Amino acid sequence: MAAIRFLHVADLHLDSPFKGLSSIPKNRWQEIRESTFHAFNNVIQHALATKPDFVLIAGDIYDGENRSLRAQHLFQKGMEALGEGGIPVFICHGNHDHLSGSWVRFQMPENVEVFGRDVETKTLNVKGETVHISSFSYKERHIREAMHTYFPKANGQDFHIGMLHGSLEGNKEHDVYAPFRQSDLIGKGYDYWALGHIHKRQVLHMDPAIVYPGNIQSRHRNERGLKGFYEVTLTKNNTDLQFIPCSMFIYDQLEVSCKDIVHANELISRVEHQLKDYVESNGNAIIELTLTEITEETFEMLDTSSREEWLAIFQESMDQQNPFIILKDLVIDLPINQLNETLMLTDIWEEWDFTHWKLAVKELYQHPKGSRYLPSIDEDFIEEVKMESKQLLNKAVTRGV
Repeated sequence: MAAIRFLHVADLHLDSPFKGLSSIPKNRWQEIRESTFHAFNNVIQHALATKPDFVLIAGDIYDGENRSLRAQHLFQKGMEALGEGGIPVFICHGNHDHLSGSWVRFQMPENVEVFGRDVETKTLNVKGETVHISSFSYKERHIREAMHTYFPKANGQDFHIGMLHGSLEGNKEHDVYAPFRQSDLIGKGYDYWALGHIHKRQVLHMDPAIVYPGNIQSRHRNERGLKGFYEVTLTKNNTDLQFIPCSMFIYDQLEVSCKDIVHANELISRVEHQLKDYVESNGNAIIELTLTEITEETFEMLDTSSREEWLAIFQESMDQQNPFIILKDLVIDLPINQLNETLMLTDIWEEWDFTHWKLAVKELYQHPKGSRYLPSIDEDFIEEVKMESKQLLNKAVTRGV
């Protein structure tokens, strides 16, 4: 039996608004806003260069139910390019770009198959092999039903692929939509499960392969590390997964030791060199910079200027080198004797669950006018509040650093 080769892509979130980037210089915003389109174009260019047998896109092509005209147009152009290259594409829509949204309709080219609101199976022939692909698109944002139960069982002869935008039953890190258990998917007898919805790259199982490729572009601090998609080579006896990075930049953290540093020029030089080394190894990035091993002398030097001034001088130094490197935050890892008050407060937060957080911000979210502009209380919101609160506490402890 011949091998088949395809791309497994998910969670494009084209035209995403990005979160928690208020500290980013305004002259870099355009590059950031374009990054999801840049990552998508990298997917298209890889497909045209490598000519896979087909492409799977497992949900959340767009970031919102009311898809922007520009995002749809650019996506349409990408699909047309794949069509001209003779590459079939199979698409399901997820909770973010569900079918009940309001948008200007674009007709997909003939090489694109879009799954409807009910589970269905589409079949194609690849090198003489029959491939069955089963999936569905979200009819509305919240799908709580275990949709995998409607997927047909494999016949044991042809290739069977399930494309499911959903999450593991009991997952507490993400909103649980179209829940499933690994044993449920394994029981279907499929050769590959192409998952979407979770933005962290994960291989849940290998025989058969049950895979989240993650999203194609980092959009905030909780989506750190390389982002991309999988190129999959599949036989009846083996699955080969090759991860292909495609993002314009990544989010990451970088620690710089201040050991033996007492002068500003020494610190600026050390930060600059470590950032340049980082870019050479990892490419473009938005960095949260942490200064560690701070002695009393180093602390006195840092205390002469504000945290914002230090961050600006580090950024200016990198701008002169001209790589795409943006410093989002500066964290000063203070000696333990300076942090007792901060640690007491943050230890309390770590024990809070969603109920505690909702009670803490209850009055703000009940405001009749302002509440409509506030984000939902989810894991991203909580992490952002923790980070900003810790920085404010550190500022208070360090008298302005």
